[in-house]
Amino acid sequence: MNVFHDIKETVLAQVAALQAEGRLPEGLETGRVAVEPPREAAHGDMATNAAMVLAKPAGLAPRAVAEMLVEKLVGVDGIVAAEMAGPGFINLRLDPKVWRETLKTVLTLGTAFGASTMGQGAAVNVEFVSANPTGPMHVGHGRGAVFGDALAALLVKAGWAVTREYYVNDAGAQVDSLARALYARYRVAVGDLDEAAFAAMLAAREIEYGGDYLVPVAADIAQADGKRWTGVEEADWLPAFRAIGIERMLALIKEDLAALGVVHDVFTSEQSLVRAGRVDEMMTDLESRDLVYVGTLEPPKGKTPDDWEPRPQTLFRATGFGDEVDRPLKKSDGSWTYFASDIAYHHDKFKRGFLGMINVLGADHGGYVKRLKAAVKAVSNGEAELDVKLVQLVKLLDNGEPVKMSKRAGTFITLREVVDEVGKDVVRFIMLTRKNDAALDFDYARVTEKTRDNPVFYVQYAHARACSVARHAAQTFPGRDLSAAALAATADLDLLDADEEMAMVRLLAGWPRLVESAAEAHEPHRVAFYLGEVAAAFHGLWNRGNDNAELRFLLPTDEARSLARLALVQAVASVIASGLEIFGVEPVKEMR
Repeated sequence: MNVFHDIKETVLAQVAALQAEGRLPEGLETGRVAVEPPREAAHGDMATNAAMVLAKPAGLAPRAVAEMLVEKLVGVDGIVAAEMAGPGFINLRLDPKVWRETLKTVLTLGTAFGASTMGQGAAVNVEFVSANPTGPMHVGHGRGAVFGDALAALLVKAGWAVTREYYVNDAGAQVDSLARALYARYRVAVGDLDEAAFAAMLAAREIEYGGDYLVPVAADIAQADGKRWTGVEEADWLPAFRAIGIERMLALIKEDLAALGVVHDVFTSEQSLVRAGRVDEMMTDLESRDLVYVGTLEPPKGKTPDDWEPRPQTLFRATGFGDEVDRPLKKSDGSWTYFASDIAYHHDKFKRGFLGMINVLGADHGGYVKRLKAAVKAVSNGEAELDVKLVQLVKLLDNGEPVKMSKRAGTFITLREVVDEVGKDVVRFIMLTRKNDAALDFDYARVTEKTRDNPVFYVQYAHARACSVARHAAQTFPGRDLSAAALAATADLDLLDADEEMAMVRLLAGWPRLVESAAEAHEPHRVAFYLGEVAAAFHGLWNRGNDNAELRFLLPTDEARSLARLALVQAVASVIASGLEIFGVEPVKEMR
């Protein structure tokens, strides 16, 4: 049950009734009609813009349409008041029984409450992380991983069929740099190079990756092959070291993701796409539609981008699809550009049936967004839609002080170090407490403190408190069936008559609407804000019982009222657990 959907359907039914009576014209487009909470609670339970959006196509003044709708809505069961406000908005007040019926739905469905069919089973591909397989993941990768995974779970909750995908960039210069660093570590392992010489190569930037994570990989090669690769030309050893480096680094990344609770459905290799001829296939398709040509780009204004060269090039007509300039598809040596592989990759996604695509990228990829969207429009003939979500950096602190660099990674704190320090659930929740494109401070001290200023503790504590009420209820009313199903069937919810209790009921009833709006906007952080609001309201109910014994959840001398309040408490626990499920965070039953 989604009370907002139900009331919207009621409003639309009255629009249809007015049309049947000839008071409104037929054929009105009602897609923009919305029913939402009013900006101020004093104005009622809900507000609708129906009169505002229907007035112009109906050829009437908004207030005239509003007056007709108010007349119809006042007599509808469940609506106790309908009032026109401002230029034509309509404020509605609902019978409390409508909200209490929603509470029964929460108790019946448990964590399934809030699930929606909004997505109608449409396939959507969420590509996230996609870090170069050159080492362990850092904290910034972790934020993208958590965001992408939570967004995928949110879309599933709202009715989409989601595929979580990782694009392995294993065909570029970065993996060659990895191979060279691994080869240098191998030479150290077999005694062909000493540590001082290795350090000198690193300082001279002959080696890009100096982290200790390559040491065990080099040791394994040395144990298996001895000095086989010493004194060998680079052209001979590079492919072998690149292959084993990619394999081991990807395994390391998967371990890091698993520690964070992230599992991808698909890993797609750039190298495999190229070898399978997908780029050639994409080029043939684009050429057949005159979307590729040979030309010379104008010198760019301001900073010169890396992919501009003053020479005839094979170019993609990106400007025809919203990009600022046409984009090169081949390098001067005749090999494909990174962007050409990217077009082929998204062409492959489209051929796999994805009309909805979401890419989660680091903030440093902001300049890449328009060309990616242009590529998707081109390869899909406008059928597919791409949303690119940029994830800002994470600043790692401890009591406000920047955390030093990691020896294991060489230049950064690894994600695994952070997860091992504070736990998966803390990392996941905190990463979702800010909008993806806002910078985030992750302070070890703050995220582990047990205060209301720590959002993950505050929400978890609310769930644990709700569970403690349930345990206490079993002791207070022994032999009584206190299951959620029994409470939904037998509890007299009319006894939830305090303003604070009804406010809590209305807040819980808004969970399905929150799921849909957050999924539609691709903004899982809204769930964190909502859970914080639910936790705050519940802690408020708890505290009023500390101040006045008659307001406690359980009253040994008043079983009926206790069961009604217990029903509310269990509903709170279910909704919090439902939200934490989207985040991949376990709802704790006891705080330690």
